[in-house]
Amino acid sequence: MRTTKLCIALTLGLMSSVAIADDWSGFYAEFAAGQNGGLDDNQDRFEFDTDLNGAYADTVTTAAGADAFSPGFCDGIARDRTPAGGCAGNVTDQEWAIRGGYDWQSGDWVYGAVFEYARPDVRDAVSAFSTTPARYTMIRNVDGLFAIRGRLGFSLLEGNGLLYGTAGLARADIRNRFDTSNLVNTFVDSGDDTANGTQFGVGYTHRFGNWTVGLEYLMTMLNDDSYRVRAQGPAPATNPFIRTNPNGTDFRRSDDDFDFDSIRLTLGWRF
Repeated sequence: MRTTKLCIALTLGLMSSVAIADDWSGFYAEFAAGQNGGLDDNQDRFEFDTDLNGAYADTVTTAAGADAFSPGFCDGIARDRTPAGGCAGNVTDQEWAIRGGYDWQSGDWVYGAVFEYARPDVRDAVSAFSTTPARYTMIRNVDGLFAIRGRLGFSLLEGNGLLYGTAGLARADIRNRFDTSNLVNTFVDSGDDTANGTQFGVGYTHRFGNWTVGLEYLMTMLNDDSYRVRAQGPAPATNPFIRTNPNGTDFRRSDDDFDFDSIRLTLGWRF
């Protein structure tokens, strides 16, 4: 009799554990770490507003009327005052993230929401060269990123695996800065230190009891369109930056998009 009761108890326990294994409903927390990549080196350049009317479609010219930036532009950080020195390319490195979420399961379908904080390591720069000669570089990094995403998945492998897609909104802390070898003009930068955008990706998570391990691909697309630099005096009136307007010339990068991706391993706990 005692053996029968023990068998019944063990059976009920196994049935209970199977039911838990088959269901993804509930809260979870995860840590993710991986590699950034996918920065778009798409021949970014500077755009100039010499008359300060808000239209960035002007050419900065010398006293002789020549294009002051005829030496050109490059993606990356200029190593010297001329294009011959080359540019250090854009950088993508490792990132980490922490997140929490909740899932609901209906049949084999699993849907939920996740809130995440990530620290990507990406640097995107563009440089310009003037005829003086001089170099000018605009650099931006992501210092931190918050995201809220939905996800829709399908349970497989007897409920222990979850294949999913995810998409949502992101808001990043952006650190913009400017560097130049020009010592004649003064430069004042301005703009927001945040950028908004979207994320989407796919992933797979496998459960081992309450523990989960997974692999995820995530694309981040930010719109960073507010950063500006003004070149102004005390240079002479013939200086290319103040020839059109004595208050100076504004410039910005031509590409507002700050896009990158990541491949991550995840480790989590389901409550």
